[in-house]
Amino acid sequence: MERRRPRLRELGFTLGSLPTGPLNAITDVPGIGVGHTTVITDQPTTTRTGVTVIMPRPVAELDQLAYGGLFSFNGNGEFTGSHWLAESGLVSGPIAITNTDQVGLVRDELVAYEAARSPALEWCLPLVGETWDGVLNDIHARGLRAEHVHQALDAASSPSGRGPVAEGNVGGGTGMICHGFKGGIGTSSRVVTTAGEQYTVGVLVQANYGHRELLTLDGRAVGSVIDHTVVPLPPDDAPAASGDTGSIIVVVATDAPLLADQCARLARRATVGLARVGGFGSDSSGDIFLAFATGNRLPAGATQPVDVRTLPHEALTPLFRGTAEATEEAIWNALCAAETMTGFRGATVHAIPLDRLTALA
Repeated sequence: MERRRPRLRELGFTLGSLPTGPLNAITDVPGIGVGHTTVITDQPTTTRTGVTVIMPRPVAELDQLAYGGLFSFNGNGEFTGSHWLAESGLVSGPIAITNTDQVGLVRDELVAYEAARSPALEWCLPLVGETWDGVLNDIHARGLRAEHVHQALDAASSPSGRGPVAEGNVGGGTGMICHGFKGGIGTSSRVVTTAGEQYTVGVLVQANYGHRELLTLDGRAVGSVIDHTVVPLPPDDAPAASGDTGSIIVVVATDAPLLADQCARLARRATVGLARVGGFGSDSSGDIFLAFATGNRLPAGATQPVDVRTLPHEALTPLFRGTAEATEEAIWNALCAAETMTGFRGATVHAIPLDRLTALA
């Protein structure tokens, strides 16, 4: 897969001290697949949107449920299926991220996908998160279609979906803005050793939050150096504003044998990575984080006790650290990969200038 712009590490920056997986992506967790559909049109409406699908296991293994948990750092957003996730502690199918107005469409098509995959299925409550892309995308025109969702599902289900992950202006991240620069999809991973075994933590973000002046890279005040006098801010983003705007969805995956409450604890640690980059969870922000663990398998429809493994709570600290580091780097990978985009009503959102960024190293 060709990358048009380099990732953060290719620019000479290293965040944290834990090693990454081979791809430095959520797909370093065995069995995880990611698929995007990107929709860019100028007629009949200005569309700059898409959908991203995360497959928690290969399709043939989706009936082996995984434990999961969710944390709402600030709840001005939507993640369908979250109530049942909190109640059951189980992830049972694909997870999708899109724009605010099209959660319903994506949710419906995930139901259709699951019903086609399992004809005996009586009901399902898919997990679909969102962030708002209305600056660049004519969001109320609802340019995403059912076929786009199924294209992303097919991509996530394919062998190539378990490889490198496209970042920046792709999938659900197509029209997103991060700290006043072009944002979108980003991913990263960490490999940790705990309780005598090695595990991988992978993170994928849809980054659409943050004020320019707060942007920080490994302690460097990037946003105050590459400010509005260097790179114009998006429309309606006043330079003197002190508030944080927008939203971020974070999905954390691991192959560690965790239980549902431990997944919820892992999801909370995404907050640390977000804070390191400059997010703080303002009133207007939907900062919702989901974590799931594939280290246990719970057969769907089981009626007898199922044996599961779990790490002692004291062994979770390396996984917490890995989540924080990978979240921080995933946001930065979204910023580095994203390209300048012009969209709805002629609005232009500029990519972060990589030459200016590397000069701060």
